[in-house]
Amino acid sequence: MIALFQTIDLALNLYTWVLIASAIFSWLYAFNVINSSNQFVNSVGLFLYNVTEPLLRPIRRLLPNLGGIDISPIILLLIIFFLRSLMWNTIFPLVA
Repeated sequence: MIALFQTIDLALNLYTWVLIASAIFSWLYAFNVINSSNQFVNSVGLFLYNVTEPLLRPIRRLLPNLGGIDISPIILLLIIFFLRSLMWNTIFPLVA
């Protein structure tokens, strides 16, 4: 049972880093810091978009329009941190 929780925790931790990388990539792309015509850059951007967009899209639908500011990654990070802490607060009393 503990191994299952550790695996889920690892997956959530990895997804957190992918989400942060996606946000940084979108900023670099928006400010033309990276070359958008490069095939590798497009591949990385497409991968990050395809991995993060299924979870960000429902959050964006619920949020009000804030102009050019997208806070959906922050909301998703808060949800992930909440799930991780809930999971560990549930399992640690069982282990101790």
